[in-house]
Amino acid sequence: MRPCRVGLLLTLMLSVAASRAGTISTTEIVSKTVDATFACMQWTPVGLCFWLRCSYFECDVETSIKIGHYNPDFVVSSYNELGRNPWDEIRSVLGGIQESAANGILGRLSDLPIDSAGNRTEGTAGNRDHKNLVFRETDVIGHPWQIFSGSFPQYLCASQAEPFRPYFQSGLDAQSWRHAIPEMFYRASFTPGLRELGDWPLQTWGGVFPRTGWTIQAEEPKAAALNAQRAGDIVTRDRQPHVYLSLDEPSSEDQRVWPPGPLRETNPRTGTWQMLLPKTDSECAVFGINDLASDSGWSGGRVDEEGDYVWNLWRPYKCCEREGQLFLFDIDWIEYP
Repeated sequence: MRPCRVGLLLTLMLSVAASRAGTISTTEIVSKTVDATFACMQWTPVGLCFWLRCSYFECDVETSIKIGHYNPDFVVSSYNELGRNPWDEIRSVLGGIQESAANGILGRLSDLPIDSAGNRTEGTAGNRDHKNLVFRETDVIGHPWQIFSGSFPQYLCASQAEPFRPYFQSGLDAQSWRHAIPEMFYRASFTPGLRELGDWPLQTWGGVFPRTGWTIQAEEPKAAALNAQRAGDIVTRDRQPHVYLSLDEPSSEDQRVWPPGPLRETNPRTGTWQMLLPKTDSECAVFGINDLASDSGWSGGRVDEEGDYVWNLWRPYKCCEREGQLFLFDIDWIEYP
């Protein structure tokens, strides 16, 4: 384990004494993640890796077990007030910076501070076209679990994510996240049925595009889930027209790692979600479930009074421990994930 990562974790865990209602602390995030590890990690041996190990006198072929499992790469928060991330420590450290940056970006354009997030309405009462228009800020932060990334090369794959690193903060991406520029010009942004959460047209939570903070969704938890999916879509891809940090290759000298590809909606082979706030899930799933036949629906028991929501994003990795100077090849005896 890297000493600097341990120090960072301890500092952040001690920086906030107690969480107020509707927020979550680093210790709570780690605890809730551990509780769901068995269900969400899906750890399994998947194959073998072959290595060439040479000494001064001979060369031998060595093998190591190739394993696969999901890593909780990110904590994704969708919340109501700019700079008020429900993750206590992140709000304390980065909230003011994000608020100042957003006001600097957009305030100069309007000569006024930017307004808060929340629910807006379009149309008039009694009008059939009346729609619920919801805006949320969204952050994607490297999961504190990744402080252990690469520490146990026989059993755990190194992650692409660095703990506590802010990969995406909508306040720093204020222009695109609020005004859909240039997101509005993507074909999926104006073509029904493309990149939808759910099974369009029978039931849909909404479109992944345009990847902004605005959604038209009557159920607030689903609107927040859409924001989380959009932010996850951005950070797991390169060269997107947003202000964000790209993922690096997993850094481990003791492993060969096969990282996951880009996140894709309703596809658990690219990533799954675990709600942490306001309801704690003990299992992982993709967004977009068909809940039309359910009495309470997916959103039942998931509405937060403050409009703040937090998820873990788990993504699948494969890796094998280094057993020689040169990697030769690998074989998989099962398809994973």
